[in-house]
Amino acid sequence: MLNIVLVYPEIPNNTGNIGRLCLGTNCRLHLIHPLGFEISDKHLKRSGLDYWPQLNVSEHKNFEAWEATIPDKSRVFLFSARASNSFLYPNYQEGDWLVFGQESKGLPKAILDKFEQRISI
Repeated sequence: MLNIVLVYPEIPNNTGNIGRLCLGTNCRLHLIHPLGFEISDKHLKRSGLDYWPQLNVSEHKNFEAWEATIPDKSRVFLFSARASNSFLYPNYQEGDWLVFGQESKGLPKAILDKFEQRISI
């Protein structure tokens, strides 16, 4: 199982689509607060996210709280438009962390500087 991490996601429909992908591919979804939207039964039903209760999803109050859960930081892959390595390059393993930033800004430099593995799509 891979871990898909969304850092400060802004667009609920994007998060919903990624959640659906995680459910279909047996990946775990991690959402790092603050979120740009509210996750509640009312909002989920309005968006047609009736599968959300079956999704393996964890919410983290901030980046540091999520970072404390990582057993091996060498298995964290940050997606960045400024990365020179393709996402096809790594030899992914079960339990790896694929980290995506905000839709409008990407990952902050402070986060990019914490990990060595940066890849692009």
